[in-house]
Amino acid sequence: MSLFAALAAGLTLIQVIAHRGASGERPEHTRAAYELAIDQGADVIEPDLVMSRDGALVVRHENEISGTTDVADHPEFAARRTTRTIDGVATTGWFTEDFTLAELRTLRARERLPDLRPGNTAFVDEPILTFQQVIDIARAGSARTGRVIGVAPELKHPTYFASLGLPMEPPFIEALRTNALMAADSPVLIQCFEVETLRSLDQSTDAPLLQLMSNEGGPADQPGMTYAAMVTPGGLAEIATYADAIGVDTAMIVPRDASGVTTTPTPLIEDAHAAGLKVVAWTFRAEDPFLPTDYRGDLPAWLRRFYGLGIDAVFSDFPGVAVRARTHPLP
Repeated sequence: MSLFAALAAGLTLIQVIAHRGASGERPEHTRAAYELAIDQGADVIEPDLVMSRDGALVVRHENEISGTTDVADHPEFAARRTTRTIDGVATTGWFTEDFTLAELRTLRARERLPDLRPGNTAFVDEPILTFQQVIDIARAGSARTGRVIGVAPELKHPTYFASLGLPMEPPFIEALRTNALMAADSPVLIQCFEVETLRSLDQSTDAPLLQLMSNEGGPADQPGMTYAAMVTPGGLAEIATYADAIGVDTAMIVPRDASGVTTTPTPLIEDAHAAGLKVVAWTFRAEDPFLPTDYRGDLPAWLRRFYGLGIDAVFSDFPGVAVRARTHPLP
């Protein structure tokens, strides 16, 4: 049974969500990353969605693309380098909203973390994908493997894009409708850090919704609201009025002390389950800079720690590792 059917049936099942594909082994958000993740046993593949100038849903980690594409090598686009303020942060670079989909398709993906993942720099010919192409990859993967491969799209900066006259919800809902992904048991899990986008989608689709939260700050569209308040029992009860799951930083479940060593787990998983919410933790990566001090060099053990705590799903850049670790969870 998939996470999506489990959500509908009220069951608990650990699922592996390939974070931007097998992004630890291929450049993120590329066909190569998604297909490898499926072949490694991932249950779900995750695309981050941003907007093109002509309203297409494009798959990139952020709308600023200098670190994930070869846009800087295109002299025809040099004049489009600019500074934008997104969710209160000034950022300089090239932005998807300044390019048509046809122009974005002339770019090629690049490894975002070349110093940590030098092997991924060999993959330089991968084009930029659309949301529809990722849905198609999942469906082809389902046919190839005999498993239902889900898709977990994240809508990035929807309030910002709406301010530009590029609201994300209409083309997103149209994509769901076109692909018959509107039902509660559809193989899709819709994510966003913003609250009102999820509330709006809750009125438009029965597909499962996931409220993303970070260990710091709060939703960009809710001034004064903090994620810390949202993970209290009262906050979780409120989330349950519009969403089916929460997606949280691992440190919100297993905190770390000042030296990076893990401490006593919080009651977040139990509290969320009591509110009727599934819990997904992000992001499990193999490189030591991302791991707690006491788990360095041992991503499988770090994953099994969460499996033993009753997590419902994990986001991992190394889905093959997460799938293998799932076979032998700690008691």
